[in-house]
Amino acid sequence: MIDADYDSGNDTHLAIIGLACRFPGAATPEEYWDNLVAGTDSVRSFTAEELREWGHDPAALDDPRYVPMHGVVDGVGEFDADFFQFSTRDATVLNPQHRLFLECAWEALERAGYDPRATPGTVGVYAGAGRNGYPALVRAQADRFPGVDDLALTIANEPEHLATRVSYKLGLTGPSMAVLTACSSSLVAVHEAGRALLAGDCDVALAGGVTLRLPRAGYRHLEGGTMSPDGRCRTFSADAKGIVGGDGAGVVVLRRLQDALDDEDHVHAVIRGSAVNNDGNQRAGFTAPGVQGQREVIRLAHAAAEVSPASISYVETHGTGTPVGDPIEVSALAQAFAREPLPAGSVLLGSVKTNIGHTDTAAGVAGLIKTALALEHGTIPATLHFAGPNPVIDFAATPFAVNTECRAWEATASPRRAGVSSFGIGGTNAHVVLEEAPRVAAPTEPPARSQLLVLSARSPAALAAMAERLAEHLLRRPAPALADVAWTLQTGRHPFAHRRYVVCADHAQAVAALRAAAVPGPGSGDPDQLLPDQLLDRLGEPELPQADRVALLAALGRLWQDGTAIDWERLHGTARRRRVPLPSYPFERRRHLVQPEPFTDGLTPSAGVGEESVPHIRGTEEGAARSIEDRLAVLFAKVLGESDDLVQQDFFELGGDSLTAVQLFSLIEDEFGVAPPLEAIFDAPTVPEFACVIVELLDTLRATEASSDVRGTS
Repeated sequence: MIDADYDSGNDTHLAIIGLACRFPGAATPEEYWDNLVAGTDSVRSFTAEELREWGHDPAALDDPRYVPMHGVVDGVGEFDADFFQFSTRDATVLNPQHRLFLECAWEALERAGYDPRATPGTVGVYAGAGRNGYPALVRAQADRFPGVDDLALTIANEPEHLATRVSYKLGLTGPSMAVLTACSSSLVAVHEAGRALLAGDCDVALAGGVTLRLPRAGYRHLEGGTMSPDGRCRTFSADAKGIVGGDGAGVVVLRRLQDALDDEDHVHAVIRGSAVNNDGNQRAGFTAPGVQGQREVIRLAHAAAEVSPASISYVETHGTGTPVGDPIEVSALAQAFAREPLPAGSVLLGSVKTNIGHTDTAAGVAGLIKTALALEHGTIPATLHFAGPNPVIDFAATPFAVNTECRAWEATASPRRAGVSSFGIGGTNAHVVLEEAPRVAAPTEPPARSQLLVLSARSPAALAAMAERLAEHLLRRPAPALADVAWTLQTGRHPFAHRRYVVCADHAQAVAALRAAAVPGPGSGDPDQLLPDQLLDRLGEPELPQADRVALLAALGRLWQDGTAIDWERLHGTARRRRVPLPSYPFERRRHLVQPEPFTDGLTPSAGVGEESVPHIRGTEEGAARSIEDRLAVLFAKVLGESDDLVQQDFFELGGDSLTAVQLFSLIEDEFGVAPPLEAIFDAPTVPEFACVIVELLDTLRATEASSDVRGTS
């Protein structure tokens, strides 16, 4: 049954048996994969109407430094509150990040072939989320939510309540933990979930992360900052100049590999090993990456996975597309893979951030799901926007090459293997080594052997949507075995009141029957009702005539539709059945969202046009009345905080770094109308010294303007 190359004696391997995600342009893993294969850049521009809807002045689009780009997840405020038993008020107060992750958790378990409310064994949850501006939006409209105090608002919004809310709503009793390590949170969550499985703390684990930036807006590009000037991520490229944000959520379902194989789970990919560490102080600043920490975490993951770097042919990198971060990451990879000589170009590099943007706390799981699907499909998607290698990176001296086209992942005598990296601000690094799933022989099924497909939902509309989703899925190629589809629906879905069934002998019959008109009703029978004598035994007879089987399955379907509990294992007897990924529940979402007052021409706009908006005070009477040094001291204090001796102290001694300098220079440009070069802060790091720099720039500006005036009148 199992691939002969698989080492069944190793009990430290984990299986990814379920996937769910919501990323820009994709509401399902299938849509996500299709976009990756097609080379789709799902980062898009906000329209003027969208900006107006979120309280921003659309005139921001005229600012050459304003970049209205983002990887947008559609339907940000939509949620099936009734399904998860939330009141309208509580659903509206609940952070959209929590709603999105809760839906993905349900979907991931269903896609793994398990009833989310009756998954066997102990189920743990490990989840990461960042903070957004949604609590402030709710506070600004507090009169809409009587009785919602600060404690209630905290519980509904803060990341530490994300995992435990999933456990409560789904009835999961394993460890339930928030994982907060900034951009690496979701991959660290996978690592921690794996450790819990191997320690026996749980039998199944959900792991992942979510990011939704609210209020929605673009950003202002700051020269020398981390954000891309045009909203495109160009990882490892010569013209890489920064990141662009993206929203998203991803959840994987993990089991110990041998357990998954024993129970006939569908295995998307195998996690052979993983590691987590921190850069410590071996980096230029708190927000800067470090070569040593990244190198060591990759080496540790290789050791945990018991693999040679030579056996790895692809690495899904952190790949932010910044001029500083990209060279550091390739240098760390080169050192980690240097244990043995490898041919140039033998290890391909990729970054999903070029497709969907930097999804922050969901970034690691976004790369993990991409790579698991790549292993499953034997295809490596292209990394976008690569215009030639970053000149600081000597790719020729490494075994790496950027994968710029979608290509088949060549099979060898050994299983395909890949690495996935995720590095967080603050220095927490994570690396996971993946391997393709062991090949499992497909079960044999007599030709034209009819099967019973059962569907249930909370409403007739959801039931109809479920039937159409399943029909669409059965048309995909390769189509799953019909007997496995039947088994997964029978045992891997929660039974709701509205039900229908289909008896079919092949996929064409199934699709036709699912799309035919049906008038299902809520079950009214007794769940403890006994089935008629010998019905299940007769269905298990291998020589049962096809006509008799169809009639008996129809009778069983009617009993199930009426609410009778069925012993599905007895129905299938000794036949070997596998769980297969199928479409998940069609949530009936409604809009529950607090937004700012829409921007209206002639009224004062809401504060800011983006994440890095700053006040514009140049030219005010207050500004004109103060000396340049005094005004500059105010700006230093804004980015560094107040200090008793701020005026005389060195910018860097006060805790400043390159990112703080970028913020300071943006404030300076807004205050004085001049743009000093970033290196000026190194030569003039105190307020009096830098005031001299500004005076010189202002003198030059006045001289230039005067010269222009003279030319204009001559």
